[in-house]
Amino acid sequence: MLFPQITPTDKRRNFREQLKTGKLLEFPGAFSPLCAMLIERKKFEGVYISGSVLSNDLGYPDIGLTTLSEVGSRGRQIARATSLPTLIDIDTGFGEPMNVTRTIQEMIEMGICAVHMEDQMNPKRCGHLDNKSLVTTDEMVKKIRAASLGKKLDSNFLIMARTDAKASEGMAAAIDRAKAYVDAGAEAIFPEALNDEKEFEQFRKAINVPLLANMTEFGKSKLLTKKQLSDLGFNIVIYPVSTLRLAMKAVERGLDSLRQEGNLDKVVPDMQTRKELYDLTRYEEYNQFDQGIFNFKI
Repeated sequence: MLFPQITPTDKRRNFREQLKTGKLLEFPGAFSPLCAMLIERKKFEGVYISGSVLSNDLGYPDIGLTTLSEVGSRGRQIARATSLPTLIDIDTGFGEPMNVTRTIQEMIEMGICAVHMEDQMNPKRCGHLDNKSLVTTDEMVKKIRAASLGKKLDSNFLIMARTDAKASEGMAAAIDRAKAYVDAGAEAIFPEALNDEKEFEQFRKAINVPLLANMTEFGKSKLLTKKQLSDLGFNIVIYPVSTLRLAMKAVERGLDSLRQEGNLDKVVPDMQTRKELYDLTRYEEYNQFDQGIFNFKI
């Protein structure tokens, strides 16, 4: 009742089966468990947990200030609220290769289905900013091998490698890195900050494992449609910060209205109603525990 009746092991197995279909899987970002529940209600295939969003929600810029315990704890809260598979951003792995092995083991225990780890140096920065610094291919390969050791707890847990090399080293180097990461044990690749259809197509032709497209607003990538990405042969698309941006803009407008009008009458039509919230959180269903929980009308 409190959480969906599906184990993390089953979620990971289901995710693997989804990837085999060749269908493009849409993973909107969730900044909270409640948001993840709404993503499932709207029948998306999975939930994405963004490192940038977790940093921003704590009041930090996306420069790698969050810790393994912070990210893992929030990831667990979000993952357990939905029956959908969850993919989480672990930035640069929270340390050196040994730390990466522990990171993977922690994420498996937290109920996460998949992670992606990037090849930036720490402190890192948002993938759509300029002047990113990368570790060497050899250093990243060591981390991926360490990650693969950690996933022995559950073979269906998926390790994805993100490369930020295209912006600083060029497309050929990014593809070479991706191939090396696959050889090291990465089961999927996240090529960050590709510009347009031509570059997405070029990456798809060069790499033979599942590929992820990042459709983040205000970034370097053209915002392609689901059909376009599907036709290009991509397997997963994330919308990492979209729900947070939508929510924060709505909050900003509401606060402006409150400041200007002295009440929130003008923005009430834009709010989720009490009934909608109670329905999403299954308030009435909890009445089976105690007949006094839901003994009112809205």
